[in-house]
Amino acid sequence: MKSSSKTNGFLLVFLALAGVAAVLWAITHYAGVTISPRVLTTSRWVALLAFCAYARSRRSLTTWIAVGILVGAEFGHDWPARAASLQLLSTIFLRLIKTIIAPLIFSTLVVGIAGHANLKQVGRMGIKALIYFELVTTVALFIGLGAINLSRAGVGVPAPQNAPPAATVQKQNVPEPQNTPPAATVQKQTVPDLILHVFPENIAKAVAENQVLQVVVFSIIFGIGLAQLDEKRRRPMLEFSESLSETMFKFTNIVMLFAPIGVAGAIAYTVGTMGFGVLVNLGKLVATLYAALIVFVGCVFLPVALIARLPLKRFLKAVAEPASIAFATASSEAALPRAMEAMESFGVPRQVVAFVIPTGYSFNLDGSTLYLALASIFVAQAAGIHLSFAEQLVMVFTLMLTSKGVAGVPRATLVILLATADSFHLPVWPILVILGVDQLMDMARTMVNVIGNCLASAVIARWEGELDTEAPSPAVLDAMAQ
Repeated sequence: MKSSSKTNGFLLVFLALAGVAAVLWAITHYAGVTISPRVLTTSRWVALLAFCAYARSRRSLTTWIAVGILVGAEFGHDWPARAASLQLLSTIFLRLIKTIIAPLIFSTLVVGIAGHANLKQVGRMGIKALIYFELVTTVALFIGLGAINLSRAGVGVPAPQNAPPAATVQKQNVPEPQNTPPAATVQKQTVPDLILHVFPENIAKAVAENQVLQVVVFSIIFGIGLAQLDEKRRRPMLEFSESLSETMFKFTNIVMLFAPIGVAGAIAYTVGTMGFGVLVNLGKLVATLYAALIVFVGCVFLPVALIARLPLKRFLKAVAEPASIAFATASSEAALPRAMEAMESFGVPRQVVAFVIPTGYSFNLDGSTLYLALASIFVAQAAGIHLSFAEQLVMVFTLMLTSKGVAGVPRATLVILLATADSFHLPVWPILVILGVDQLMDMARTMVNVIGNCLASAVIARWEGELDTEAPSPAVLDAMAQ
């Protein structure tokens, strides 16, 4: 109790000091009163020190990431020349994240497919689930694509002075747009070239070159082959994949400890080289994402629940806690146990919950798919690279495939976005710009991922005629009663 009061006290002190700093800034800029720049700077740093004390008391990675954002922005504003060199910190963080891509995708996909070895038993439910997953994520993709093309949040983002020229843009066999910037070198590809690029000729080469889609194709086929083996031969490889998956989750957790420093470096570099004007575009991007997610929930989740004849009030009560956990932690994995308990308590049989929700964590990334559609086009808009509608579709459908299997990792969509930028030869600097506000967006998209998987389990149970046919176990009832 005392610790909580102390934490709240630090927060109140920060808010008070931040208010004082804001008033001093407003007086200087709007009232014409001259206040020493040193006084203004000192007032802001004192407020930030109070926020650091709050973060130390709170001991939350999310809070420390917020500290990184604020400290990085202030450092970039006060010492722009020095802030330009802090790009090294964000580059280190991004490189560490890139090392996760191939082993994480391989292990999670293999476990997701081969973990249900009796394919005949789960075949019917699996087909229904996959059809549902792909329909819903495709709608999410188009909503995200439409939202970013309407808001055009990336247009006008100034490039850093030392940013590399716009990278090569791989294009399909479509007419070259007339307004392609001179910095972008256009390479046309035929349809056969594009199809061949999906399939790996050497998995080690695909991993080395960070060809995520090829790793996905290999992992899917490998998982199907493993599922067809007898239990004796399948179990060692499945256990290895499960162990590798858990190790990569822990690896990611270790890397994420560096996230506040990486975020501070990224936002300091962004503000130091571009100024606060870029934050207008970032605010526009965040607002676009939240608006698109609200539209998606209202126009997709709500009609689906009504069509499935789900009791909305009881469903909302069931998903409230796992959704809150997902939003607070920005991790779908953190909400998984509670989500499974909540949906069994809601009336979904355990065998349906055990299959649909974990499978959905690999194949039903509604919020992440919508975000990736937004972010990928934001990167192209920021770089001044025009993409036709056909090219945008190729990019976002690639994102939908390559995003499978990483929902349990905090901010894992950043991994996929980086890999896609490499694959389509888009510059990385707009992603560094996004990194400063990625935490704000990750919380919302992760919450939508969890709600979507809970809804999927209820819909599949209703589709199978098994909703409310089995009573929840006493352990689940006790857990939900706490």
